[in-house]
Amino acid sequence: MKVSEIRELNNDEINNKLKETKEELFNLRMQAATGSIEKPSRLRELRHTIARMKTVLKEREVKKEAK
Repeated sequence: MKVSEIRELNNDEINNKLKETKEELFNLRMQAATGSIEKPSRLRELRHTIARMKTVLKEREVKKEAK
């Protein structure tokens, strides 16, 4: 998910996507531990997406406090 796509969402939608992404990351980690993961690069992709979502939420929080 790109930053521009994340910025179009409201905070509740971002939080829901964040929860879903964390669950997917957990499931992929379990697959990696058992050796049955098909696409290991997806782990990195999910970590980056989570970081992007958290960054956008933090930016909005800081912007809100500055007002």
